Amino acid sequence: MSKQTYRVCFCFRRRFHVAASEAPDAVKSMFDQYSENGTMTVDHLHRFLIEVQKEDKASKEDAQAIIDSLRELKHLNIFHRRGLNLEAFFKYLFGDINPPLSPTPVVHHDMTAPVSHYFIYTGHNSYLTGNQLNSDCSDVPIIRALQKGVRVIELDIWPNSKKDNVDVLHGGTMTAPVELIKCLRSIKEYAFVASEYPVVITLEDHLTPDLQAKVAEMVTQTLGEILFTPGSECLKEFPSPESLKRRIIISTKPPKEYLEAKEEKEKENDSQRGKGSADEEAWGKEVPNLKSLNNSACDKDDFDGGVDNDEEDSDDKSQHNEAPEYRKLIAIHAGKPKGGLKECLKVDPDKVRRLSLSEQQLENAVGTYGNDIVRFTQRNLLRIYPKGIRVDSSNYNPLIGWSHGAQMVAFNMQGYGRSLWLMHGMFRANGGCGYVKKPNFLLQTGPHNEVFDPKVKLPAKKTLKVTVYMGEGWYYDFPHTHFDAYSPPDFYARVGIAGVPADTVMKKTKTLEDNWIPSWNEEFEFPLSVPELALLRIEVHEYDMSEKDDFGGQTCLPVSELKQGIRAVPLHDHKGERYKSVKLLMRFEFI
Repeated sequence: MSKQTYRVCFCFRRRFHVAASEAPDAVKSMFDQYSENGTMTVDHLHRFLIEVQKEDKASKEDAQAIIDSLRELKHLNIFHRRGLNLEAFFKYLFGDINPPLSPTPVVHHDMTAPVSHYFIYTGHNSYLTGNQLNSDCSDVPIIRALQKGVRVIELDIWPNSKKDNVDVLHGGTMTAPVELIKCLRSIKEYAFVASEYPVVITLEDHLTPDLQAKVAEMVTQTLGEILFTPGSECLKEFPSPESLKRRIIISTKPPKEYLEAKEEKEKENDSQRGKGSADEEAWGKEVPNLKSLNNSACDKDDFDGGVDNDEEDSDDKSQHNEAPEYRKLIAIHAGKPKGGLKECLKVDPDKVRRLSLSEQQLENAVGTYGNDIVRFTQRNLLRIYPKGIRVDSSNYNPLIGWSHGAQMVAFNMQGYGRSLWLMHGMFRANGGCGYVKKPNFLLQTGPHNEVFDPKVKLPAKKTLKVTVYMGEGWYYDFPHTHFDAYSPPDFYARVGIAGVPADTVMKKTKTLEDNWIPSWNEEFEFPLSVPELALLRIEVHEYDMSEKDDFGGQTCLPVSELKQGIRAVPLHDHKGERYKSVKLLMRFEFI
């Protein structure tokens, strides 16, 4: 080996050496404050839990349990006879036993209110494995969604190629179908592995009456007693999630209304031909540039009709002869009444229903009809779904829907990105059961019939102070040349709030060069006018001078459930899967 080669290898190994993580100065200072002669006793730790971690109900037994759990790490010499030394205290703070949310998922919201009083973890085109045009349809993404706690599964049902059975596929595209019966069996098997609370199946129906009858038989035989069927034609009020535990609910447009809406739409299109239909104007439809959709087996009518406009109507006129068995299965009636958006948002005191709008339709509507939308969602269900041009299975800002009371903000769960991270964050709340109780202000009407308006800037209710101390774990979870071939990474953190417009902001730390264990020690304050809808966003990136900065992890946490104090915050990858080692040490305070 030449001298020059030897030097390169020596330098390479030296520069990638990673030191053991050391407690930051703030932690050392805290230890000094809550210890005596270098030892933190049970009494000291108990006082720390109450005063710093804000665990008012913590007992000395809880403090002892923490010490006992650390004693199991026998390979570490981190104890004095009477308690913890600094290294042990640091191990506790940065350990899995000290998370930012409750370590044992517990459903703690009132679950006895009508279903319309909850945000519900909702999927869109739940059967797709990838993009919206030519990916496979399968029960696998349905299973994965249910395992993560998703409570609303969408199935688009079509006649199979022989017209004698029912497939699930994205109509008008080249997606490969999967049999409906396979999806139903998987839903039954996995519906309640992550949560006992009800699963809703929303159907986009493109079937003839004989196949609707076949679906009714299939659903009844497969789901059996766990299928919820209402005793009356229409529900006057939705049941509660508590009363519907371990039940599966069908929601779609009843056959008769399905046909009538289709005929009405055709009349409008005929009368408006050549100058843009009134329907498009009222709903703000967005049709993709089909020239840009390579190898697409669809035309404009596919996107303007059954493909991406949810329960838009099928072309089958034979639905005059509706299947009564099929109608009886529908517990949550969907549909868009005639007369435009104003009519659709009218609240009927004698029955409840579900309305679906695309993200673009919602954005167009909130300026004029924002208050009507909030009033509608106090009793009825509103489902928002991605606009048709999101052929890559990307998503949109869910806060627009949530801040107007929309319960079913439907997402492509097989995608990834910041919007989906927000969805994951919202449904980490309430024990991850898939149902999050809406704030009271979204359920109340004032003396002058006024309702919550997310666009109105309100005074801050509280201020969240966030301290980013340090991070570790990248050296173990990433290849050592992942960020830079010749030197350690240059990490910075981004911290911010997603919420109503007045609260939404992102801030960042300084960039620390050449360090696998960055120690930022920076504080940020976030005044929150609507903390009930706020999500704390946390990201880590590696600065790259010549290219796009590298991704180093993310998480999103509901502010309403943050545990105060110094906490170990595990980070996740692009798709939301938790890294084995990567985490941040942070402090959260409400001031």
